Amino acid sequence: MNPYEYSVLRFIPDLERGECLNVGVVVYCQKNDYLGVRFTFDEARLAAFAPAVPLAELRRALDGIRAHCTGDEHAAGESLGRRFRWLTAPRSTIVQPGPVHPGMTGDPDGTLDHLFERLVRS
Repeated sequence: MNPYEYSVLRFIPDLERGECLNVGVVVYCQKNDYLGVRFTFDEARLAAFAPAVPLAELRRALDGIRAHCTGDEHAAGESLGRRFRWLTAPRSTIVQPGPVHPGMTGDPDGTLDHLFERLVRS
């Protein structure tokens, strides 16, 4: 078992209201050299939560998170830990990371799937 960290990605359509909907999870496990992200883009659920949801802006934000996680040209050469810290840094955008939480895992992919199902899908 190895230590890992994760953060829930939250869709916040109106910063002033502060309401959020969990849309994804990012997991980092240094010992396994692992950084993974999983998110959902359920248009019906998003529209029910925020009828005026800016879908294109949300899609761009989530695609940018995935690209940074997988090492796009902006993240090239950065360690996985540095990428995780950038992804989980507080920001005022349409997608915000929640607090970073620790855990222990022997299977980072399985842990990402479990967290996604428990914290986003349910």
